[in-house]
Amino acid sequence: MARPDPALLEAARYPYSCSIETRYRDLDSNLHVNNGAMASLLEEGRVRFHRAAGFNNPSADPEGTVMVASVSIEYLGQSHYPEPLDCHVGFLRIGTSSYDLAQLITQDGGVVVFSRSTLVSVSEGRSHPISDDRRALVEAWMVKP
Repeated sequence: MARPDPALLEAARYPYSCSIETRYRDLDSNLHVNNGAMASLLEEGRVRFHRAAGFNNPSADPEGTVMVASVSIEYLGQSHYPEPLDCHVGFLRIGTSSYDLAQLITQDGGVVVFSRSTLVSVSEGRSHPISDDRRALVEAWMVKP
């Protein structure tokens, strides 16, 4: 896969950032945070982003929830325990019933991972159009050009 657009590797372009602690159990035999753990850490970042943006609260959302349709992960650097990871997240695109998120993970200022996810709005087991109310939330949470 081609390296991501360099603009997407700039943390300042992302509207949301959080720090996620690494755990000793996340390490592989080379003492790096392993790829399975990284997928879990990306998931944690997506959940925190959705909560901050007010875009998804599955337990109380009359519109249903969102489901991950695809995730691509580009490993661009090494990450180590015990330093925390900084996860930067923003919307890239919003469609009729799906949207794309970009995530950038950095550690000590260096780029570690770039990920792109497509999520689908779902209600009663089927894709569901994203409401105008939710669309109104997206603008403030887009990755800056």
